[in-house]
Amino acid sequence: MNTGTPTRPSRRQFLSRALAAGVWCAIPRPQRVPREPSVPNVGKLNVAFAGIGNRGADLVKTFAATGLVNLVAFCDVDLLGAHTAETRKLFPDVPGFQDFRKMFAALGDRFEALVVAVPDHTHFAVTMHAIACGKHVYVEKPLAHTFEEVELLMAAAARHRVVTQMGNQGHSGNNYHQFKAWTEAGIVKDVTRVVAFMNSPRRWHGWKVDGFPPGDPVPATLDWDLWHANLPVHPYSPLLHPETWRGWYAYGNGALGDWGAHILDTAHRFLALGLPRVVEAVRRDGANDLVFPQATTLRFEFASRQQMPPVEVFWYDGIENLPPQPAEDRSAASDKGARAEPQLNGKYIYAGNLVFKGGTHGDTLRIIPEERMRAMTKDLPRVTGRSSDHFENFILACRGREQARSPFEVSGPLTQVLLLGVIAQRLGGRLEFDPQAKRFIGNARANELLKGPPPRPGWESYYRLQ
Repeated sequence: MNTGTPTRPSRRQFLSRALAAGVWCAIPRPQRVPREPSVPNVGKLNVAFAGIGNRGADLVKTFAATGLVNLVAFCDVDLLGAHTAETRKLFPDVPGFQDFRKMFAALGDRFEALVVAVPDHTHFAVTMHAIACGKHVYVEKPLAHTFEEVELLMAAAARHRVVTQMGNQGHSGNNYHQFKAWTEAGIVKDVTRVVAFMNSPRRWHGWKVDGFPPGDPVPATLDWDLWHANLPVHPYSPLLHPETWRGWYAYGNGALGDWGAHILDTAHRFLALGLPRVVEAVRRDGANDLVFPQATTLRFEFASRQQMPPVEVFWYDGIENLPPQPAEDRSAASDKGARAEPQLNGKYIYAGNLVFKGGTHGDTLRIIPEERMRAMTKDLPRVTGRSSDHFENFILACRGREQARSPFEVSGPLTQVLLLGVIAQRLGGRLEFDPQAKRFIGNARANELLKGPPPRPGWESYYRLQ
């Protein structure tokens, strides 16, 4: 990571450099986009999509179902691939492109927002391009692939004042509203430990690799060079595209990057955790430098904040790597304290005199044991009334009618916590971190991973806009 004073090119300079490198933007307006969007507070929002297969297909359908958007353009490096066929069949009249830069050049003056659902390693370039063109952006979690990329995206979003939202959709669900209300009412207080777990099987479970796949013929529909974007190009393999890239450190962020934002987001936000001072890999089964472990236990230490005590956060992933189950969660029907059937994904929160159990996404908290919650029912704040969901919230925020609930200034630090955990998964051991300097202490390799490999020629401009 650059520790000197960064050079901050203007938006016009960035776009000029991007054009020289073959990066197109159809809206070279030099002025900043106002905080309150300049689009009228009426009519549908014009939206383009980067990535229209798998999760991207889900987002296209979800945004379309709101009735609040016009679908203006699609782009996907495998535009005619099998995994994009459903989207193309459902919306045959929407123009499609393989290269997001060409989409911006051709139709950038016709859409106001971009939804990004490409693999983790290309979130950054696509999103930075959109921000530089003055577009609002909805980006799937995790926000970016490296700690520094998140830092740059937060800076760019603040500088260009666009509306942003990360796709941890539970952050607009019942869990968000309940956690917020319970924290403000003092129900969730004096938290000292959070235990998060994701014990569902992952695609890379069972893999044994000692190198990248030797390579298979590249599908005729796929631009394999563009799929890599700023990263070095490895031979094509179905173990990388279209669904298994998440298990490789080079391209994805594993179970923690995928599910951590769905499980830890409200605790991170409403407990004001910020960045940790220690990240420790307590367990790594089948660890190597290419793919994620078969099972991981991580421990994060967060310092005291305001009037709140220090917090330990634990992360468990792997099919059999179950977290310790608190006594409060044992089956009430058992008089022998037998272990209740565990849920695979969720969290326990240990507060001063209460223990909470939660799930993922929008799942609400329960005080355990159940008798304790029933006894406290009259003291628990109620959350009533309809609220916009995560997707509608983004649309309305682009129209200046709501505030985005998971903007980059909120979702960025959460993502950075997860990415620090990924570095610990990769390196192992105990890593000390300086939250103010945003550097590891005494570990050069860990600091290199904060930044990641240097971008390929032609992609450097994205890393110069701050």
